[in-house]
Amino acid sequence: MADLRKSFDDKKPIFLQIKDRITDQIVNDQLKEHDQIPSTNQLVQFYKVNHITVSKGINLLVDEEIVYKKRGVGMFVAEGAKERLIEQRKRAFADDFVLPMIEEAKKLRLSDEDITHLIQDLKGRDRNDH
Repeated sequence: MADLRKSFDDKKPIFLQIKDRITDQIVNDQLKEHDQIPSTNQLVQFYKVNHITVSKGINLLVDEEIVYKKRGVGMFVAEGAKERLIEQRKRAFADDFVLPMIEEAKKLRLSDEDITHLIQDLKGRDRNDH
């Protein structure tokens, strides 16, 4: 079996990557509202990382009301978690990708129509690659 720690990105703290992997499962419907998520111990065993590292990632999910604790039972996906995550990701997408694109487009004097055509061309190219 491959070392699972190698699958982590060195540029981002592991606890955030564990959090991201769980949120990806929620967004992708692998985990649904009120589904139990893997326990901290299961995640420690699976990823072969420190218990504190896993706990930090899980606690962020609790703080953001993405998961909730049932004392003595485990952690579960909160109601509305998927929608909250999608909204968070849309805001991050706009800030991280769309805004810099718009700023660069202004420098290049691209019109809205030019940008739209570029996006449509790239989406068409992507479809043809599959």
